[in-house]
Amino acid sequence: MNSKIKVLMVEDSVSLSAIYMAYLEGTDYDLVTAETLSSAHAALGAFKPDIVLLDIELPDGNGLDFLTATTALENPPKVIVMTAYGTSDMAVDAIRKGAFDFLTKPFDAARLIVTLDNAAAQMTLGKQAQALAKLERDSYCKFIGKSLAMQSVYKTIDSLAPSDATAFIVGESGTGKELAAEAIHQQSPRRGAEFIAINCGAIPGELMESELFGHVKGAFTGASANRDGAACIADGGTLFLDEICEMGLDLQKKLLRFIQTGSFRKVGSNTLEQVDVRFVCATNRNPIVEVSEGRFREDLFYRLHVVPVSMPPLRERENDVLMIANHFLRQFSTASGKSFEGFSEDAAVAIQRYPWPGNIRQLQNTMQQVVVLNDGPLVDVQTLPGSITTGALGISKTRAIESPAPSTIAAKLVALEESHLARREQIEPLWLTEKKAIVAAIAACESNINRAAGLLEIAPSTLYRKLQSWKKAEA
Repeated sequence: MNSKIKVLMVEDSVSLSAIYMAYLEGTDYDLVTAETLSSAHAALGAFKPDIVLLDIELPDGNGLDFLTATTALENPPKVIVMTAYGTSDMAVDAIRKGAFDFLTKPFDAARLIVTLDNAAAQMTLGKQAQALAKLERDSYCKFIGKSLAMQSVYKTIDSLAPSDATAFIVGESGTGKELAAEAIHQQSPRRGAEFIAINCGAIPGELMESELFGHVKGAFTGASANRDGAACIADGGTLFLDEICEMGLDLQKKLLRFIQTGSFRKVGSNTLEQVDVRFVCATNRNPIVEVSEGRFREDLFYRLHVVPVSMPPLRERENDVLMIANHFLRQFSTASGKSFEGFSEDAAVAIQRYPWPGNIRQLQNTMQQVVVLNDGPLVDVQTLPGSITTGALGISKTRAIESPAPSTIAAKLVALEESHLARREQIEPLWLTEKKAIVAAIAACESNINRAAGLLEIAPSTLYRKLQSWKKAEA
């Protein structure tokens, strides 16, 4: 044991107390004695024992009343009842009221120490279990889920948020990348300032610079007044650049300078402005591929890619899918005045087996559809959209035949999922399709790059850059 275990002995016999104290000399137990229930109650608050050795027959009452009082505490000690009047009924009553063990007098040193060691071991295990329970969270900020994959995300955000290090969030569409960015902001010292999000893929390229840095009156057609951009508004807070790989190369250069210096100029202005922002960015693409293909600046990537945060797809989050489905079901049911209470066994199997390619966003939309189009109290397989259960059931709406067993449903859903995966594997990545088209054009033009670029309607420099990037990737 690394530290002394505190033991309170409630015993009215002074001679027995002396014997038990002698038993524990040289051990890792710190012993305090009390001769009455009143003094025991006082010691309980002042000494805060880990273990109590409790006599039953005491001058001012019954020890079992003290046992009941200890079990009501927030962190109750382990209580070992000891009495010379022990019977099997009394032992059962003591254990039923929360006693850890029962000692019948007289007992020797070995018996006492073994019992105390067992209680100490149980106490240690209990503390470890409490610590693990605190680490294993069912939810975090706006996230729902207790899978190992999400525990890793929570831990990463806990470590990352207090610093000003740039977070680079990657993950499929619908996995909660913006929720992760918001969590980083809310767990950081900047939580009192603004969290500003810009979707780099949703804003036209010609307007993106103005959205980011702002503009002055007359900077371009339609600029009828001065306007602050996201950089100004997020001063002191967090600037979240979603779908960062969609940003054009020209603006990437200006963004890099902004990140390096903290300064920028509004569109149409010569005035240099300085702000203090924390950067968080996200993408559903593979940033390494984007860099190698020349669509994302390498220097900007390494400036932003400080602490990566990988958001797991829903299919890799174990039983989280059912927790999240229940959350959305309750949310939409309340909003719509419906009475949904949960899922049938078959529906739960279907939801857990489906691969959810659209991740949480798809699950959210599905639950809203279920609530809007149906009534409760339970969601069954017939209530779920056909895209979730296609090929899994052969049931008519009239339920003329019995539902197949859940194991049959699961087998069919697994086959359906494998079919989906096989079809997805046949889809060729866009960059590979582009590469094949370029290689074919160059071959048709007998290696004349300029002619091939003209036929492809792209700049020769773009063609040379792509060829060079492929050579580096293959080297």
